[in-house]
Amino acid sequence: MKSKTTRRDFIKKSSLAVAGLSLTQKGFPLVDINKKIIGANDRVRTGFIGVGNRGTQLLHLFMEQPDCEIAALCDVYKPYLTRDYSKVDPRYIKAMPRQIPKMGEKFPSKVTLYDDYRKLLDDKSIDAVCIATPDHWHALQTIDAIHAGKDVYVEKPLSKTIDEGRKMVNAGKNSKQVVTVGLNRRGAPTFQKLAKEIPAGKIGKVTFASACHVSNMFPDGIGKMSPEMPPKDFDWDMWLGPRAYRPYQYNIAPYMFRWWEDYANQISNNGVHYLDLIRWLLNEEAPIAVSAHGGKFALDDDRTIPDTMHVTYEFASGTLVTLSILEASSGSFIPYGFLELRGTKGTLYTGENDYKIVPTKPGQFQKWNKLMDAEEFSLDKNDELLIDGSYKNSASNLIRNFLDCVKSRNEPWATLETGHRSTTLAHLATIAMETKQRLEWDVEKEVFINSPEANKYLSYEYRKPWRLE
Repeated sequence: MKSKTTRRDFIKKSSLAVAGLSLTQKGFPLVDINKKIIGANDRVRTGFIGVGNRGTQLLHLFMEQPDCEIAALCDVYKPYLTRDYSKVDPRYIKAMPRQIPKMGEKFPSKVTLYDDYRKLLDDKSIDAVCIATPDHWHALQTIDAIHAGKDVYVEKPLSKTIDEGRKMVNAGKNSKQVVTVGLNRRGAPTFQKLAKEIPAGKIGKVTFASACHVSNMFPDGIGKMSPEMPPKDFDWDMWLGPRAYRPYQYNIAPYMFRWWEDYANQISNNGVHYLDLIRWLLNEEAPIAVSAHGGKFALDDDRTIPDTMHVTYEFASGTLVTLSILEASSGSFIPYGFLELRGTKGTLYTGENDYKIVPTKPGQFQKWNKLMDAEEFSLDKNDELLIDGSYKNSASNLIRNFLDCVKSRNEPWATLETGHRSTTLAHLATIAMETKQRLEWDVEKEVFINSPEANKYLSYEYRKPWRLE
């Protein structure tokens, strides 16, 4: 027997329906540190820190929410701040035509512009901020926003180091602020369903899970360039922030910073989505050991991260998880979707909108035929809306949940602790690559048990005058 569940069936039957959860959270007032009341029908005045590629995507998603008022924008690149595509450096557009936002939005009310995020945080009329700056800025800006009494939506990955992440969590715990981390698939109905069923034993004991990110950047990668002066309307020193000073290069900022270890890397950029999902579906907190292999095997460019990387995590419960970052080839080795979980009863293959479960077959000495039935689940194609007609994708769902929690003061789906634990998996892999060791991890103390060298990578010294309180 093979059962097939449609999106409509799931929405009708499941208590996990996104809109259903959201509706129960409305109707509660918010009292912030300035004693301002935000009622269920009031608009949440939101400021946006970083409005480049991802920041613009989030800006548009927030603009779709009827109770969100775009109050302020902040960026270190003036054309992004003024939303004037005609002023963007032509070299950016030529090199990154898909990553440079077209901009030109029409805002229904006045939007204040800031070139320094600290000035935006001083604005007492702003209720919440959305942070979509490069990874090395997330910790400082999130903690400063919390201290300023703002609720925060911060993009993934949560931090650049494990020490930063823990300090962000502690800052949140010591406040009354709502903070959501942009692990957008926490808002996907498919995964909300599976996160209940897989830990309950749906496919039996899971001993192996796998995912991969594939993008063939051969042969040129991000190219090779020499230091130059940045465009006159680009504040390079502010962009660097707490990181050590270095001359500007056109293949660092904007956007290409994701291939420079000082500012980001691909396992924390793309890989963190898969790691978060696997951790969620397995109901795991953190691994006890990690090892990694890889390097620059094919690309001759300026990147400081591997073009090929394979990581193995071991969890105390008895599960191995592998993640591959492959940027010198194409084609996923996951046969369906982008995640594979192998259980004793069945194997799950899942994407964001559907999944398949294939029953296992008996091996040596076994006499049984099957331990579960095959199953397929899909969200109906071309049916983009959930119950209340406002939910279009997982990122929209997560933003809707954030705004609802700003009003209700409920805990959001993707908390600081959630974001920290999932981002930590990415950082563990990076450190294992750097040290070329099999590292043992103390889950509670968040230190490496067997490598003083690896513990040196848990934090870095900020460039003055920046400090992480």
